[in-house]
Amino acid sequence: MKKIILIFALITGVSCFASAHVTPKVTKTQVKQTRRIAHGVANGALTKREAKQLKRQQRHIQKTKRLAKADGVVTRQERAQIRHEQQVANRSIYHQKHDAQKRF
Repeated sequence: MKKIILIFALITGVSCFASAHVTPKVTKTQVKQTRRIAHGVANGALTKREAKQLKRQQRHIQKTKRLAKADGVVTRQERAQIRHEQQVANRSIYHQKHDAQKRF
């Protein structure tokens, strides 16, 4: 009985560890994009409305990432979907920060 519990605990621990580290590049990109948004707000490159829209985009990416990790395995297709959403968000951040809109 102790063997079964030990094996189950080991398998559960390994799967939790693997799912937590399955998307480190995605997490790093997410952190960078959030910093870019915060910096844009701080220096006046982004309006409140633009920042709100960009933050909503970041929450959507987080939700997609969470759903991909839900079954314990992030497939290549799920990873590609997340990366695509991040690339779209990256372009949105760039365009919003560099448009000729007046900041108040």
